[in-house]
Amino acid sequence: MLDHYFKQLNLDLKKQGIATPQLIVDDAALKQNIQYVQVKLSHAAHLKARLVVKSLACLDLLKLLSEQINTQRFMVFHQPHIISILENFAEADILLGKPMPAQAAGHFFELHSEWSDAKIQWLIDTKQRLQQYLEVAQAYSICLKVNIEIDVGLHRGGVHTAQQLTEILALIQQYPQYLKLSGLMGYDAHVTKIPAIIKKPTQTYQESQQVYANYQHLIQQQFPTLWHDELCFNGGGSPTFSFHTENSVCNDLSFGSMLLKPSDFDSQFSVVLKPALWIAAPVLKVLPYTQLPAMSLLDKLPHKSKALFIYGGYWLANYVYPKQAHPHVLYGRSSNQELINVPKDCDIQVDDFVFLRPTQSEAIIPQFSELKLYKQHVFERWETFRE
Repeated sequence: MLDHYFKQLNLDLKKQGIATPQLIVDDAALKQNIQYVQVKLSHAAHLKARLVVKSLACLDLLKLLSEQINTQRFMVFHQPHIISILENFAEADILLGKPMPAQAAGHFFELHSEWSDAKIQWLIDTKQRLQQYLEVAQAYSICLKVNIEIDVGLHRGGVHTAQQLTEILALIQQYPQYLKLSGLMGYDAHVTKIPAIIKKPTQTYQESQQVYANYQHLIQQQFPTLWHDELCFNGGGSPTFSFHTENSVCNDLSFGSMLLKPSDFDSQFSVVLKPALWIAAPVLKVLPYTQLPAMSLLDKLPHKSKALFIYGGYWLANYVYPKQAHPHVLYGRSSNQELINVPKDCDIQVDDFVFLRPTQSEAIIPQFSELKLYKQHVFERWETFRE
């Protein structure tokens, strides 16, 4: 089936006169993935969906997903993306996905004072960073919404003791005119990454949830004046989406990459999802075999593969078509004209396309000025976030 798909995609690209590397989103696969998310969320009414912008860094794509999944909650990892979201979504609720340097927040308010009341939750990982954010709030006479990063087992920083959380909450409580607690964020990508022989994913997930619940109880019991019904308890991510939709102490669920399903997100928990993102690269040259510089003696040996030089290369992606296409182990990689080997009997010509599947979307999308939405043999152009 994939053979037929890529042969047709190759023909459609050539019919459109396209002759440069393209990043393609397959409409049918994307729709199927959206439908899966819709069904899972419909059975988890307490969870509010939050789209991860870095993994879906294209405004048209985000608008489509926002409408289909019925959310204007976004997780943002890059300061310039904040303005893009605020300018295009009237009810935008933004949660920073990593703790920005306080200078970045100060720079934002210096240039965009009109957004001082926007729904932005600034992520805080230490008391020291909170102190810096407090100084920003005082300098600009604003009240910052503060979300606290907690370590639920990933061990990538964030609060990891009750004492650390207590100190942060005490500082928030001390300056209510400048700081307001907006919730917690606990990323649990480790749940599906730890080999099952070490610890089963279900057990790892339960342990991470217990850590999360303990911190929730600490706020409720020791800082009742900071507790309110609108607190955002964010968790998840694409790898643990299915866990949270079954049972979660969180009320806010982030995801993004799973909707495009690059290969890093292949797992037993995402088998129903379809790969929806491809790179298409034109073939520039077809040679009967690979000639290695200064090794002409090898030219006389029998060759099982012929050599292609393509337009571009060295992406975080794996070759998927033609079958058995791969970079040459000795010739080396190139982001300009990559050499790849294909079987000698492979029917491929100059100006045909080879296809790759990205390993992740967040690294690949910014490398292309646009996405091409592939729908019924036609391509719709969507600009990406390049900055």
